[in-house]
Amino acid sequence: MKIAGIIPARFASTRFPGKPIALIAGKPLIQHVVEACHRAKKLTEVIVATDDDRIREVASRFCRVEMTSDRHPSGSDRIAEVAARLDCDGVVNVQGDEPLMDPRVVDQVAEGLTHTEMTTAAAPIRTETDYDNPNVVKVVVGVDGRALYFSRRTIPCLRDAATRPTSEQLAAFPFLKHLGIYGYRRETLLRFVRYPVSPLENAEKLEQLRALEHGIPIYVAQVDYESTGVDVPADVARVEALLALKFIGAPE
Repeated sequence: MKIAGIIPARFASTRFPGKPIALIAGKPLIQHVVEACHRAKKLTEVIVATDDDRIREVASRFCRVEMTSDRHPSGSDRIAEVAARLDCDGVVNVQGDEPLMDPRVVDQVAEGLTHTEMTTAAAPIRTETDYDNPNVVKVVVGVDGRALYFSRRTIPCLRDAATRPTSEQLAAFPFLKHLGIYGYRRETLLRFVRYPVSPLENAEKLEQLRALEHGIPIYVAQVDYESTGVDVPADVARVEALLALKFIGAPE
């Protein structure tokens, strides 16, 4: 399959304007993401999708850039505009604010497109903070590897352990947190963005529920990966420290 990795990038972040081109360890944030995607083995090309000339100017030094409309309500709509003019079988939507993205996660999401039309990834919930945080989206998965539901609440509810400490509940069931990376077959993506916002999507403010409500199966690759995003300027120092540790621990 010809699978393109597309990284949506916008300048006007409320909490961190200009985030994609903010320097992290001497490189623009978006460059770290691009380089991780280039290390993935299942992508035939990597593209930055943006509506901002400042991002285009920077990203075009190290990656193909496609300009898009500035009226897209989501990253999915932005990458769909690009996918509509690509010769590809599928795309992987990689978040542009994760400089530590593991290429193996990208590959697993891409690989899933060989047997289903939409894919994503999830990792084990290991901390009580993630367990209780509504910003950490949870997912339950069927025996066939497909998503049954996504929620900001902790799911499933352990009826017989509901009154026990969180640490005991974490030990009793393999809870999963959803990672914000998606794979789509090209025609599925173009169909998905034409659907109106669904009731469950509106309730939870989770775009992937629109796919489930319209009968699009989502395969969930279960991975051992801790998502490390850059949301605010203060996150830059934290990510630089992690990058330094990663460099020190790399084999010579």
